[in-house]
Amino acid sequence: MKQLALRALDLVARRGVTYADVRVIETRDRDVSTKNGKAGHVSSSESMGLGIRVLAFGCWGFAATDDITAAGVEAAAALALEIARSGTAAKKRDIELAPEDRHKATWVSPIRIDPFTIPVDRNLAVLLAVDAELRKNPAISLAEAGMHFERKRQVFASTLGSLIDQTRYLSGAGFSALCYKDGEIQKRSYPNSFGGQYQLKGYELVEELDLLAHAPRVAEEAVALHAADQCPEGRFDLILDSSQLGLQIHESIGHPIELDRVLGSEANYAGMSFLTLDQLHHLRYGSEIVNVVCDARAEHGPGLGTFAFDDEGVPAQRNEIIRAGQFVGYMTSRETAAAVGASRSNGCMRADGWARLPLIRMTNVSLLPGEQTLDEVFDVEHGIYMETNKSWSIDDKRYNFQFGCEIAWEIRRGKRVRMLKNPSYSGISTEFWNACAAIAGPQHWTLWGVPNCGKGQPEQVMGTGHGASPSRFHNIKVGSAYAG
Repeated sequence: MKQLALRALDLVARRGVTYADVRVIETRDRDVSTKNGKAGHVSSSESMGLGIRVLAFGCWGFAATDDITAAGVEAAAALALEIARSGTAAKKRDIELAPEDRHKATWVSPIRIDPFTIPVDRNLAVLLAVDAELRKNPAISLAEAGMHFERKRQVFASTLGSLIDQTRYLSGAGFSALCYKDGEIQKRSYPNSFGGQYQLKGYELVEELDLLAHAPRVAEEAVALHAADQCPEGRFDLILDSSQLGLQIHESIGHPIELDRVLGSEANYAGMSFLTLDQLHHLRYGSEIVNVVCDARAEHGPGLGTFAFDDEGVPAQRNEIIRAGQFVGYMTSRETAAAVGASRSNGCMRADGWARLPLIRMTNVSLLPGEQTLDEVFDVEHGIYMETNKSWSIDDKRYNFQFGCEIAWEIRRGKRVRMLKNPSYSGISTEFWNACAAIAGPQHWTLWGVPNCGKGQPEQVMGTGHGASPSRFHNIKVGSAYAG
């Protein structure tokens, strides 16, 4: 793969470009799922190809191919250069890149058990055991369980002289139980909705999740929700579990800080951002206990946004986004760094495969742990505690939002007093984060994986990470989405 990358780079570099880079990517993945006692989906795939990005005539050009013969690579190199040339017709200014050092490195994400050494029939056996345990409860209408594994090796070479070989392993697993009764569906998921938990780990993640042990509780809660009271509507102290808070971070902090979105590149597909450039170092984003980082380093944890180098060959970094409530940083690229007065990219460019151009993407955007105990987070006279996302909606500036959760509990004097169904809450991003009154400590902090973040045209689906501890927010609007 290294020789292929260098050969492709040489083909394009000798054509007189300002800059060029090549990514050769080999991917293997496996999906296994079950549904009501039967195998639902079992598939595996492999892919290999390369993407060539050039900066010439002041414009970007990009081409990709899975034809890795000499002729195929040469054709892709010629096409990338021709696309750059065609861009001059609409060019407003020459693209300039922030400087970056040359890097030579090899990195493999640490795993304990290679997931591809585990037979598919063993994957199915685990999932079918969970399925059977869920359906021991006769009221369960649908039981679903799944696993996903991925190995991606990428070799990056650039005209700066960088040559970087990275391999990342990704694993995910989870299950859900649905109960249909009297025209209503209630659902509970473990350890999270939308497929479960995903991290940069091997098969050990499946073992750590201990899926079977949680199946009885999940089934019981799905059934019990039908008899639960409707979540009340009004303003309450709201406590969110760490998984729901991870999605809240994703939508109301992660997307708004993508600098290409701020500068207008995403306007057609997924909107822009309320975080205009004049807000940097001026906006009070949250209360003083809110501290958020964008951290791709392995030290932050095995998140889906963890790597050694981004897809521009920039090293993984820890960047402050919100410091003591103050907005202090965006996610940048080599092209956009100058827009915020930075002399260097902070390493957030990624593509979801060899056939796509890198974009600014979330790495691990995390709320740092607080200093409160869990008892202190729940220490309210009257509040609502919500778990596990069910639905989300946010406007194209990432400002006004509404979220629904699978389950909630009413809290009286720090104790759960009754289960509530169809909970929801809504607000404005900055008002919500300024209402943050308590954040649990590091022992309750979890780095969650969101494997399905979409961005770009054509769409790219990327995995991101979000760390959070259960947290409390004061005087939040609750209950309007599913009010009875």
